[in-house]
Amino acid sequence: MTLSISSLEEPGRECPLCPRLVEFRQGNREKFPDWHNGPVVSFGPKDASFLIVGLAPGLRGANRTARPFTGDYAGDLLYQTLERFGFSEGTYQSEGGDDLKLVDCRITNAVRCVPPENKPIGAEVKACAPFLQMELAGPRRVVLALGGLAHGAVLSGLGIPKSRFKFGHNAVHEPGANFALVNSYHCSRYNTNTGKLTEAMFEDVFNTIRGLLDTR
Repeated sequence: MTLSISSLEEPGRECPLCPRLVEFRQGNREKFPDWHNGPVVSFGPKDASFLIVGLAPGLRGANRTARPFTGDYAGDLLYQTLERFGFSEGTYQSEGGDDLKLVDCRITNAVRCVPPENKPIGAEVKACAPFLQMELAGPRRVVLALGGLAHGAVLSGLGIPKSRFKFGHNAVHEPGANFALVNSYHCSRYNTNTGKLTEAMFEDVFNTIRGLLDTR
């Protein structure tokens, strides 16, 4: 039996859905043949209560290492925060190949392939939507959207108009019974360097998340 794209849990390595990303992927394979250079699969247990949704793999991060948020500053900040709040065990290494495991937490991206200039377009978010919907269909009680694009992608994946819930840092939305959508500015180096997001602000978000999980 041939599976349709919408029935797959993860995109295949040669996913053809986004022509611009396919072209960029091929160019990166020629320039960086030792890198992953393909769709990045989700990381963490499928039955996790807590799902983190990022934007897309970074060129020198997950696109290189094949694991979400691994290999760049955003991952350094995210994984140290996950450890601090009890969502991981083992040791994180930015090059991957470590013994890190997530605890009741799973990480994915709205777009699974690295986009040029780290900026996916709307058609690419839409093409990847079935994979995000698969993630949202799990036993999630809290979803963290890192940035406005991820926030919008989650709402679209849930079939909810984006106008219903406005993105705001550390905002908590209730799109369904026993289910919360939490927002944070993306933990990128740009946001931390400009002061848009500090480590304390990021920890405030995780305090919110831990409180939601502990009371539900």
